[in-house]
Amino acid sequence: MSCLFCKIIDGEIPCTKVYEDDKVLAFNDINPIAPYHILVIPKKHYDSIIDIDEKDMGIVAHIHTVINKISSEKGFDKTGFRIVNNCGEDGGQEVKHIHYHVLGGKKLPVYENDGK
Repeated sequence: MSCLFCKIIDGEIPCTKVYEDDKVLAFNDINPIAPYHILVIPKKHYDSIIDIDEKDMGIVAHIHTVINKISSEKGFDKTGFRIVNNCGEDGGQEVKHIHYHVLGGKKLPVYENDGK
């Protein structure tokens, strides 16, 4: 498979692991935009949230459980953090493997509504 994240899961491409279990892998983003910028991905390939059928939707809850665990272990659960999931081209998704960005460790900018 030519998916970048599948290659990371398979160990073909190295990463700095933050967490791993039988369902998900979490690792530091190589281009962080915050002191903590962690990607959390399911080990099973789904292009995006749209591609997860109802019977597999439990993976999303598991990902959020892992995010809670990571934020607590790293200590940014007390000050706050942001979870981002880009979906599709218009949503800004660059890698076609569902992934969640966990951003923390600093005050993050508030998104402004530009009226468009």
